[in-house]
Amino acid sequence: MACSTGKFLALLMFCGLTYLMLTHASPIHSITNHVSSVVSSEVGDKSIINGSFGFKRLLRKPPRLPPRLITRKVNSANKSIAKSNKKSKWTSRRKSVQKAFIHAWSGYKNYAMGYDELMPLSKRGVNSLGGLGATVVDALDTAMIMKLDDVVFEAGSWIEKHLPERILRKGQVNLFETTIRVIGGLLSAYHLSNSNPTYKGPTPSVYLENAKKLADRLLTAFTSSPTAIPFSDVVLHDHTAHAAPDGLSSTSEASTLQLEFNYLSFLTGEQKYSVEAMKVLEHMKTLPKVEGLVPIYISPSSGEFSGANIRLGSRGDSYYEYLIKVWLQQRQSNLTYLHDMYVEAMKGVKHLLVKKSKPNGLVFVGELPYGVDGGFSPKMDHLVCFLPGTLALGATKGITKAKAMEEDLLTFEDLENLKLAEDLAKTCFEMYAVTSTGLAPEIAYFNSEGYSEEGLDGGNKASEYIHDIVIKHADRHNLLRPETVESLFILYRITEDSKYREWGWSIFKAFEKYTKVDSCGYSSLDDVTMLPPRRRDKMETFFLGFTIIWKEKQVVPISDNTQIIYFCTLRAHNSCKTLTSKLFTCSCRQL
Repeated sequence: MACSTGKFLALLMFCGLTYLMLTHASPIHSITNHVSSVVSSEVGDKSIINGSFGFKRLLRKPPRLPPRLITRKVNSANKSIAKSNKKSKWTSRRKSVQKAFIHAWSGYKNYAMGYDELMPLSKRGVNSLGGLGATVVDALDTAMIMKLDDVVFEAGSWIEKHLPERILRKGQVNLFETTIRVIGGLLSAYHLSNSNPTYKGPTPSVYLENAKKLADRLLTAFTSSPTAIPFSDVVLHDHTAHAAPDGLSSTSEASTLQLEFNYLSFLTGEQKYSVEAMKVLEHMKTLPKVEGLVPIYISPSSGEFSGANIRLGSRGDSYYEYLIKVWLQQRQSNLTYLHDMYVEAMKGVKHLLVKKSKPNGLVFVGELPYGVDGGFSPKMDHLVCFLPGTLALGATKGITKAKAMEEDLLTFEDLENLKLAEDLAKTCFEMYAVTSTGLAPEIAYFNSEGYSEEGLDGGNKASEYIHDIVIKHADRHNLLRPETVESLFILYRITEDSKYREWGWSIFKAFEKYTKVDSCGYSSLDDVTMLPPRRRDKMETFFLGFTIIWKEKQVVPISDNTQIIYFCTLRAHNSCKTLTSKLFTCSCRQL
């Protein structure tokens, strides 16, 4: 009985479903009667009336839906357009920077060719660096990277014709300034022209030979000294050297010669350059320090540090910079003591010198003018803005952060240093943004615990940090320094964060607006907090060495799959050096 009842119910259900299929209105009720009738006429199906189904409808294929727009393709198209727009924007900006470089070079060429520096207001030249034509050499490799053939030819021809005689006949020059600006520039030009024989001008050997002749005379500063610390000054024409009037050398100057001299030894095969320069660091390794930090003066007579003043600004800065960069350059030589000195020093910086401003917490690096037992000063030179780039290079060794993370190469300390690098880069940028001109002062102070001053702000009332940064009247000048833009360049390459590029562009626009002299060149400023700012009659040689920051990543990569690392040695010259996994192979000016 139960089985018969089940069969009956199943039959009844089947009949009910059949009835519904034959008589129920179409579920596709969103299709209008007009559309239904058009479709019916096209297919010859007269059974579709007012949207209901006939039996033939059961045998028809369902209507084809309109094609879907694939989201992936839309997104890809949008990304392609955005990428094209971004490339176009930066192409335009690079052209603006190139135009600025040409304006600066043209002013120098027209009014000061062969002099060390241009005085753009009085339209004349001045020999403030010994008379070796420092601007010619400083600008040459920048012109090469920018592919400005006419400038390359003009500068290269001047070097070939005039520099050899000047090396023989000129008088006193500073060892440090001459090394980083002239020898560094010549080696950069040699590398770039040797790598690309299409450059106009003399053969690459001209640059190398002049670098060697000049270095042979500068070696006197090392060989005349009774210790490993070289004298500060050399007289070129009679091969003599002597100390500064106070008998002391700057710690940074004595320890900022090694990259150039090492590379010269590599190129010539003559080890005397490298041996003398490296003796300095080897000797400094043995001297007492305060958590890796050192005083800013050292005596070539005694070989000992002098005084207790500790800072990462003038006379101290590039000691710390060259520790990590020389180690990177010489990694195959197993000079681990340099890396150890750098690591210890950065720990000391974080422990003794890094503080936060009030009220908004900008991270800054202060000073110990009377040593670790004296008081802390919340003073930060613009020169200290080399440190963000150096910290970033020390953390990733030149590769991108993403690649270093992917390969699990970063220690906790590396990540901490990279975070500090980004925090300090923001502070350096805000030193620009806080002023009326958008250009940084030579020195800033920070309201912080134990220190507060009012009425000495930068003038930009819209800045969030107007009450954090103090700019004293004597410190308000701007010398067209490149430390900040170098660090922004390096951080952009390492973090791939476009904000650093935008910050750099903001700084460039401020230079264009307030330092450009329409008749010729660019000038330093007396006071960045005033509008319009008063101008100084001087264009530093390094101004022509930093604008190349806007070149595309592919032109001068920090690193690639062959482990080539480009980095800047900064100080006044901003030479960009190149390392490979086996040897130091170039010195190309970057910023």
